[in-house]
Amino acid sequence: MYHRTRIRRTRIRLVATVAAAGICALGLTACDSGDSGDTVTDKPKAKASASATAAEKPASEKPAAEKSATPDVAKVGDTIALKGLEDGNKLDVTVVKIADPAKSSDEFTTPGSGKRFVGVQFKLVNTGTAAYSDSPANGAKITDVDGQQFDSTFADITAGPSMSSAVRLKPGGKALGWIVFEVPKASKTDTVQFAMNSGMANQTGEWKLS
Repeated sequence: MYHRTRIRRTRIRLVATVAAAGICALGLTACDSGDSGDTVTDKPKAKASASATAAEKPASEKPAAEKSATPDVAKVGDTIALKGLEDGNKLDVTVVKIADPAKSSDEFTTPGSGKRFVGVQFKLVNTGTAAYSDSPANGAKITDVDGQQFDSTFADITAGPSMSSAVRLKPGGKALGWIVFEVPKASKTDTVQFAMNSGMANQTGEWKLS
């Protein structure tokens, strides 16, 4: 049963990747998100509560700590606004929680020898004008303090439901779920990245984990 599920999910991943590549091949102007090249952003959006508080007081009355209410680097709990390959493709992406180590929810799916599962819960909100359709796990990577990067893997964990392998959101729609990575037991995780269009978008968001 597990092998059939894995094969099905692998096919979905391949189809999503090929589809994203096809978008670029058919129309270069459609793939132009307005950026001159690939960028990695770790600047989080200002939180609504902090913005409201700042708006209530004149600049001369704001204490120093309040003036820098938005952190310089995105961490767990922060949201990053990202763009996709086509006009109208936009997401607010939040790293909600981390499970490290994460425990498999069944006895058949286990990390390889000398490795462990790490789960990252993502929340996606379609802030664009076009529908969002993708396999989000394809665009996620985790990096350790030594610079080693690891792609997502197919596993369900006890922390909660996995992110769907085929997410479709209308403008304003939301998706919440865990994406799982398999990393060496000795590795200390440092950052997690996410990009739209199965990882092929020009803009990548990055969150600090440690």
